[in-house]
Amino acid sequence: MPCTCGNWRRWIRPLVVFLYILLLLVVLPFCIWELQKSEVGTHNKAWFIAGIFVFMTIPISLWGILQHLVHYTQPELQKPIIRILWMVPIYSLDSWIALKYPGIAIYVDTCRECYEAYVIYNFMIFLLNYLSNQYPSLVLMLEVKEQQRHLPPLCCCPPWPMGEVLLFRCKLGVLQYTVVRPFTTVIALICQLCGVYDEGNFSSKNAWTYLVIVNNLSQLFAMYCLVLFYKALREELNPIRPVGKFLCVKLVVFVSFWQAAFIAFLVKVGVISDSHTWDWDSVEAVATGLQDFIICVEMFLAAIAHHYSFTYKPYIQEAEEGSCFDSFLAMWDISDIRADISEQVRNVGRTVLGRPRKMYFGEEQEHNEHTSLLSGGTQEPVTDASSMPPSPTGRYKGFGQTTITPHSLSAPAGLSSAMQEEDDNPPTSLPQDTKNLPNPDNGTIL
Repeated sequence: MPCTCGNWRRWIRPLVVFLYILLLLVVLPFCIWELQKSEVGTHNKAWFIAGIFVFMTIPISLWGILQHLVHYTQPELQKPIIRILWMVPIYSLDSWIALKYPGIAIYVDTCRECYEAYVIYNFMIFLLNYLSNQYPSLVLMLEVKEQQRHLPPLCCCPPWPMGEVLLFRCKLGVLQYTVVRPFTTVIALICQLCGVYDEGNFSSKNAWTYLVIVNNLSQLFAMYCLVLFYKALREELNPIRPVGKFLCVKLVVFVSFWQAAFIAFLVKVGVISDSHTWDWDSVEAVATGLQDFIICVEMFLAAIAHHYSFTYKPYIQEAEEGSCFDSFLAMWDISDIRADISEQVRNVGRTVLGRPRKMYFGEEQEHNEHTSLLSGGTQEPVTDASSMPPSPTGRYKGFGQTTITPHSLSAPAGLSSAMQEEDDNPPTSLPQDTKNLPNPDNGTIL
C-alpha cells in the first residue's frame, strides 16, 4: 500500500514555503558577508543584484512544479511539463554561480546547455502525448489532411508525406538536438582542458566558433521541426494553447543563445575591450559575466510566463488519490527518454539498412506510469490505440473532463460518416462472385 502520508496535500505546500524561507535566512547573510569581506566592485554588485532576481525567480518556478506534483493526475502530460518548468531555476542558479566564479563557468554552463536540448525534446513529447490520447487514429487523420509543404528556407525541398512519415521525421528532427548538444558540450570541455576552446572569440583558430555553428544549425532544425509539426496539426493542438507554451520554450532557448553570440560580436568589434574589464580578469570573462547577469534577470520574466503558460489548473480533479512519494519520484524517472532514444536509433538503423519499420506510432504501450500514477482498483488497463473509441472533442479541461460534442475529430468527417452509413445499411445480399463458394459446414456449393 503506497504511503499517502495522511492528508499530505494540505501540509506539503506550507512545508516547502517554510524551507524556502529558512534557505533565505541562511543564504542572505552569506551574500552580505561576501560583499563586506571584499571591496564592493562592479563584479560583486552585479552578482548581488543578480541574486535578488534569482531568489525572486525560484519561488515562482518551484510553486508551479509543486502544484503539478500535488495534482499529478495526468502523468503523460505533466511529466514533460515539470521537466520544462525546471529549466528556469536551473538556468538562473547556473548563471548566478558562473557569475560569481568565472573560472568554473565553462563547467557549470554545460548543465544549462544540455538541459536546453532536454527541454525542447520534452515539449515535443508533451504535444505527442496529448495528441495520442485525444486522437487514437492520429496517423489516419493526418494522412487525409492537405499536404503540408516545407517552410522557408526549405520550401524548395520535397514535402514529407503526411501521416506516419511526417510524425517520425519531426520527432527525429527534435531528438537529434538532444544528442548533438551534449556531444558538442563534451567536445567543448575537452577543448577547454586543451586550451583551444577560447569561448566568446570568433576566430577560425579556436574550437568555440565551429561548435557554435554546429549547435546553431542543430538547434534551428529542431525548432523548424517543431514549427512544421504545429502547422500540420494546428487545429488539433488548439485546445492546449500551444503557441504560448512554444514561445516560452523558444524564447528562453533562442534569446540565451543569440545574446551570447551578440556579446561575442561586441567583443570582436571592440565595443567590449581590455580597457574596461572592471573586476574581471579578461575581456572574455567580461562577456561571459554579462551573459550570465542578463540570464538571471531574464529568468524572472520567464518564470512568470511559465507560471501562466504551463498552469496546473487543467489537471485538478475532484477525487485525487496517490502517494506523496510516487509523484515526486516519477518526476526524476527518465526511463521513457532512454526507451525513446533506443527506439529511434533502431528505426534509423532499419531505415539505413533498407528495412524500415512499418509502425512508429500507435503501438501498444506497456502499462507503466504513462497510463496513470493513480492506477488502482478503479483504473482499467490501457487498451491498444486501434481498439479505443474515437475521442470526443470539445474544450480541453484535462483527461476525463473534456466537454463532449456530437462529432469526433479522431477521424475525418467524410470517413466517419461513410462508416456510419455502412453500419446503418448492412448489405442484404452476397456479392455475385461469392455465391459459388463452398459451404464449410456441409461441403455443398452455395
